[in-house]
Amino acid sequence: MGYNVYRAGVSGGPYASVASANSGTSYVDGSVQAGQTYYYVVTAVDTNGTESVYSNQVQAVIPSP
Repeated sequence: MGYNVYRAGVSGGPYASVASANSGTSYVDGSVQAGQTYYYVVTAVDTNGTESVYSNQVQAVIPSP
């Protein structure tokens, strides 16, 4: 059981996988760039490896220096 994190550069995707984890409730994306906006969704994965549908999308605006 765990989750997958996906990221897109435009609202609504397409999304690319950026992380998978078996535990935890937070994720830090170390590959973002200043001045960009990113969109994230998460899926849950059960013990059989079945992945859920995407979560609601969240937006992250990375400020310029």
